Amino acid sequence: MAHRKKHAPRHGSLAYLPRKRAAIIKGRIRHWDTLTNNDTFQGFAGFKVGMTHITYIEDQKNSPYYGKELMKPVTIVEVPSLILIGIRLYSTDDYGKFIVGDIFTKEINDFITRKINVPDYEKYDFKKIKNDISKKINETSEIRGVFQTQPYKTSISRKKPDIIEIKFATSDPKKSFSSLLKKLGKEIRARDVFNEGELIDVISVSKGKGFQGPVKRSGIRILTRKNSKVQRAVACIGPWHPARVLYTVPRPGQLGFHQRTEYNKRIMLIGENEEEINPKGGFIRYGMVKGDYLLILGSIPGPKKRLIRIRKSLRPRSPFITQSPEISFINRESQQKK
Repeated sequence: MAHRKKHAPRHGSLAYLPRKRAAIIKGRIRHWDTLTNNDTFQGFAGFKVGMTHITYIEDQKNSPYYGKELMKPVTIVEVPSLILIGIRLYSTDDYGKFIVGDIFTKEINDFITRKINVPDYEKYDFKKIKNDISKKINETSEIRGVFQTQPYKTSISRKKPDIIEIKFATSDPKKSFSSLLKKLGKEIRARDVFNEGELIDVISVSKGKGFQGPVKRSGIRILTRKNSKVQRAVACIGPWHPARVLYTVPRPGQLGFHQRTEYNKRIMLIGENEEEINPKGGFIRYGMVKGDYLLILGSIPGPKKRLIRIRKSLRPRSPFITQSPEISFINRESQQKK
């Protein structure tokens, strides 16, 4: 009996391979929480400001430091309100999701024309489009809001907004579609989506470090001077057979500017008064925070000024108590060199 070659998808994850540059700088959310139906948007977006540190009282009972005062680093993300410029309806078939229809507001500002071609609203039949989409909604439909960011409300020196989609979690798509139509053209704030003390996921593109060698990229050992013709490289990149270089061999290539997702980062504070956070002289390579901001426990990927996508936690920790932490101190010392 002749041997037949086996064809099958590979087993297991390749982790972060291939380590190439991200396709889009604003990050991409591939998955949303499908279990919650709390009639709210599942995410938000902001701009990374920098880091500082706080002291707070540990409120998680499963922590060995429960009830004690801790000092921890936090990342500041400025979150100016997002404008809901459209509603998009998705349906699912055997091949995945596809767009059923979308409807956009007529109240579009001048900044959005730098990003997209605005339709001719004299010919835009809002009522007809609304009725057509309403007829196509069923129990399995997925509603997403099309949002416009407002970087011109921050210290970032750009006016062109980002266009992003955020899923709306609902148990009744028809009812939610009608309620979202009333919010078209209006602003959504971070406090309308998240609560203090809540766990979130952060999606962003990391700092780009360019084309680097295998020592910096993969952490291999530097060879001795007489060992080989090279020192900062892999001396033997593979056997005779298989007669190819395997993907597991450390090689030079792109380092950084990769999309990364960090799970279960905690929101310590949703601030509205920028005077409580701004140091004297502002943040290095960013400037002053001018509006709403988040304090997120720990570090997050990406350099300052980069767009940060925030999502409701996809893998929530258990047990975890969602409550507003008691913050006793926020460091506001100037970060400028003395």
